[in-house]
Amino acid sequence: MTPADPVHQTVEAVYAAESRRVLATLIRLLGDFDTAEEAMHEAFRAALEQWPREGLPVNPRAWLVSTGRFKAIDSLRRLARFDALDVVSDAALAVQDDVAWADPETLEDDRLRLIFTCCHPALSSDAQVALTLREVCGLTTEEIAHAFVTPAPTLAQRIVRAKGKIRDARIPYEVPDQASLPERLEPVLRVVYLVFNEGYAASSGTSVTRCDLSAEAIRVGRLLVDLMPEPEAIGLLALMLLHDSRRAARTDAAGDIVLLNDQDRARWDRAQIAEGTGLVERALASGQPGAYAIQAAIAAVHAEAPRADATDWHEIVGLYDVLMKTAPSPVVELNRAVAVAMADGPAAGLALIDRILERGELADYRLAHAARADLCRRLGRMADARASYHRALTLSRQEPERRFLERRLAELGELT
Repeated sequence: MTPADPVHQTVEAVYAAESRRVLATLIRLLGDFDTAEEAMHEAFRAALEQWPREGLPVNPRAWLVSTGRFKAIDSLRRLARFDALDVVSDAALAVQDDVAWADPETLEDDRLRLIFTCCHPALSSDAQVALTLREVCGLTTEEIAHAFVTPAPTLAQRIVRAKGKIRDARIPYEVPDQASLPERLEPVLRVVYLVFNEGYAASSGTSVTRCDLSAEAIRVGRLLVDLMPEPEAIGLLALMLLHDSRRAARTDAAGDIVLLNDQDRARWDRAQIAEGTGLVERALASGQPGAYAIQAAIAAVHAEAPRADATDWHEIVGLYDVLMKTAPSPVVELNRAVAVAMADGPAAGLALIDRILERGELADYRLAHAARADLCRRLGRMADARASYHRALTLSRQEPERRFLERRLAELGELT
């Protein structure tokens, strides 16, 4: 069967859509990340062999879980030939439990269990995020390393150590009880937000977005709100929905970037905007909004403006002022500077961005240089604009973004 074979393409599509769900269930069954991953790949190899002969199963995910489960049973039986029976008996019984593994509600909750396991407080913060992005969402080690600005081999070792700690410390594969949920929620929300960000603005590759990741983050966000309707969980879901509502308008037919001010707002998803703004109101009603709720409120101001020139930039600056008090960071400060440029003119925003860059904290952050370039261009400082566009281009790993920066340089009379 060649890569062009329709069945091969179907298996690839099922892998993209279902592999992380299959893996999550197999981890629950087998209690070990690496064993589960091996079983999952064995199941997909079996699909490549059997589906051309037998046809696509009615429920591909259930077929893959069942096949992976039986592959694991065979492996455990082979292991039992060399090890004492009691070493493998518990695992074998768990895998062969025909009732527990196949319950539909249990299967649907497996990814939520996996997220809480990956975000267990026994793991370091960086390990929580890295492991969740790798195991729950299927990002490559290289993609995660880029997000962490960490060498890929270092990141890979971090993931290996995290898996080992989960195994050796017997960290339970479960959603925490109500008493433990509050302290466990913050790292989970952070992970979901990072997953969404990678889907909303891919760190590398040929596309601006990775819809599978943003959709998955929103799905998990909904699960979290159902499980624990805390203001920050609600705020995060609102933020994701409002950003995702613009997805169809963010690129043109060629896949090139369309800036916010140039987007066709008729293509924005009004149902998502309505749901998102309703959630913002719920989150803000708590009286002490957190960072996600404030960011969602900023996104709501953009979403509710009928035209770009009708955006209330002064309100957005005010919300960034609140965000700087709640969750200060150089990136928040940069975003506030861009809002100031829109409210009070490019010179005011440029002065703030130059102050941030002088501190060196965002020296390697491409969006800081791209924002500076745009403000210099608007002020007629073409040499400075070209230098900043070049710096942003050097740091960019996403092809549509690179094309956009190259077009800007060409418009300034310089071809890259």
